[in-house]
Amino acid sequence: MQLTLDLGCDSSQEWVDAVMADFDAFLQDHADCERKASAMAMSFVAKYPNRKEIIPELIETGIEELEHFQMVYKVMESRGIDLQHSIGEDPYLKALLKLCHSGRDERFMDRLILASLVEVRGAERFKMVAEALKDEELKKFYKMLWVSEAKHGHIYVKMALEYFPEDVVYDRLRWWIVKEAEILNGLEIRAALH
Repeated sequence: MQLTLDLGCDSSQEWVDAVMADFDAFLQDHADCERKASAMAMSFVAKYPNRKEIIPELIETGIEELEHFQMVYKVMESRGIDLQHSIGEDPYLKALLKLCHSGRDERFMDRLILASLVEVRGAERFKMVAEALKDEELKKFYKMLWVSEAKHGHIYVKMALEYFPEDVVYDRLRWWIVKEAEILNGLEIRAALH
């Protein structure tokens, strides 16, 4: 059983350059992404309360994402950056979610696989940010986040395998890897996580 996954493409140097050029905007978006990641984990609990095998891990993941939000907010406070009034639309996630199946079980599997991809993409990008930063404290912070996000990618794959046959999960995962890369490569580059 393979719990790790490879991405269909690497993020570009242009993306990390855009982040470094407007790091304050990146921090605001990052904070929003952590809030959404926590809410996503908890939405699985709310929508699929009968999936008892994964509820403890979903709750733990939701709490961990909320703790990441708290940490990002502290960084923002130290730099005099406010949270945005409302969470803006994420064109990356919006495009991905449009491709999810509509049937209840199929959508559940798609959302778990998608959560894996989003977490692994976040890990890849946090690693790039850590490597580009000069500030040692921020570098250490983003290194910790990249390790945590990579772990979350494994967790969601494992959850999908709890309920669906391995060949079905991995076939769909291969399809999603291609689609995620296509979507990512078609997006405008901006100082945002996605």
